[in-house]
Amino acid sequence: MDTSAGWVGGSAKAWMPGLKPHSLFASYVALKRGSFTVEPAALMLGVMIYLWCATASAQQSPPGPAPLSAPAAQASDAASEFADARKLEQQGKIDDAIAELKTLEARDPSTKGLALELGTAYYKKSDFPKAIEYLKKATAADPENEEATQLLGLSYYLGGRPADAIPLLEKVQGWFPRANVDAAYILGICYIQIRNYDQARKAFGKMFDVPGDSAAAYLFTARMLLRQEYDPVAEEYAQRAAALDPKLPLVHFLLGELYLYKSRVNEAIAEFQKELEINPGHAPTYYKLADAYSRVQKFEDAERLLQRSIWLDATSTGPFILMGKVLEKKGEAELAVRALQRAAAMDPNNPTTHHLLGQAYRDMGKKEEAETELKLAEELQTKQDAK
Repeated sequence: MDTSAGWVGGSAKAWMPGLKPHSLFASYVALKRGSFTVEPAALMLGVMIYLWCATASAQQSPPGPAPLSAPAAQASDAASEFADARKLEQQGKIDDAIAELKTLEARDPSTKGLALELGTAYYKKSDFPKAIEYLKKATAADPENEEATQLLGLSYYLGGRPADAIPLLEKVQGWFPRANVDAAYILGICYIQIRNYDQARKAFGKMFDVPGDSAAAYLFTARMLLRQEYDPVAEEYAQRAAALDPKLPLVHFLLGELYLYKSRVNEAIAEFQKELEINPGHAPTYYKLADAYSRVQKFEDAERLLQRSIWLDATSTGPFILMGKVLEKKGEAELAVRALQRAAAMDPNNPTTHHLLGQAYRDMGKKEEAETELKLAEELQTKQDAK
């Protein structure tokens, strides 16, 4: 029986479907039918078929991953260097981060995202002119980049250019961790600095999630104005808040603080008393009212109110310091020392506490302790003035 016709007339796969090349060859060589024995020519044909099948199988194997294109490799390198620079910034090594980013800039100044990274680094360094330079490039390259827009606005503000900051901060008021500040607050302060107080009120209202024309918005704005030392406008806004809602917590407290700061003691006392009618559990009001009473030498009333403040909140040093001062004025030096020692334990670096302790020890005839405390108070005050 001539079996070679089956091989010559068709492919090996057609003749024996599903058989792997090496098994096909082995099977062919071993093939015997009756007395038939494989001839040398048939053996050679089997080798040729094996090689043909092996080549076809190799051609069907899936190709390996293609190498990265040059632009993709560059982008990957830039992302890695950005990550390294950010890590340095987190460690407080801002100059090192800038140096690494400047090296990348020298190699390829058009690297995508580089202007934002450099602008952010300079922002963290408080080099606001350089931050503005790079952040302007970042916003020009990508006007929809909200982080770059906000950082540019903040850099303008911190660089003393609130009018330039406002349109940018109006555009983007979200929270970005790298800015490390609430842009809505800065927007309100910018409006205060250009004396647009109504817009400031709306900004603070939005920041605190209250209507811009509400009593609360007027109160928040009055507090910010007082912090910025815009006292007359702060008083006007606090009075407007009280008129809109006379029972709004802390509005009379703010007015009392303002009047006490201006040494309008009787008006301050009246406002603090109104606050306590609305908000009787507010420890700072008792403390501030006691301060007002001490200024008109009503030491008994001051001591009584200070005790209430301390009962409500024993974590603040102010009431203990004022208690020591009031008790010393009453001639109760030993009790004054106890209160002042408690304050010193809570805040050992407060020069006022040690000065009052020195006075109390002197009243008690303890000259050595008095000298020690007065000397320490002078040293601490010198350190504070040097900062």
